[in-house]
Amino acid sequence: VQLQAYGGGLVQAGGSLRLSCATSGLTFSNYYMGWFRQAPEKEREFVATIWRTGLSTSYADFVKDRFTVSRDNAKNTVYLQMNSLKPEDTAVYYCAAGSRNWFTKKPGSYDYWGQGTQVTVSS
Repeated sequence: VQLQAYGGGLVQAGGSLRLSCATSGLTFSNYYMGWFRQAPEKEREFVATIWRTGLSTSYADFVKDRFTVSRDNAKNTVYLQMNSLKPEDTAVYYCAAGSRNWFTKKPGSYDYWGQGTQVTVSS
């Protein structure tokens, strides 16, 4: 199983980025997908998650109305559209796949993780 996150980079405050996470080696539509992030010297934190069908999503309060998670089951890929970026959004962003009965915000409920992509927002 492989999860490859990409699309990070350097952007000015107020800008946008779209992260992608391409998966292989798993039946993508059987997994809910999550995005997490980890800033230097901070714990990994939940950002967003999307159910297997794509019809249900959940977000951390600090990204509501700015970030949108989506998925394309035909392409085995999950996306995170990030708008109105702030310097405090600077972190390594990770995608993850989980197979429990319902999606959660807990890192422990995800079975597979990608390697992360760096997002840096300058002020």
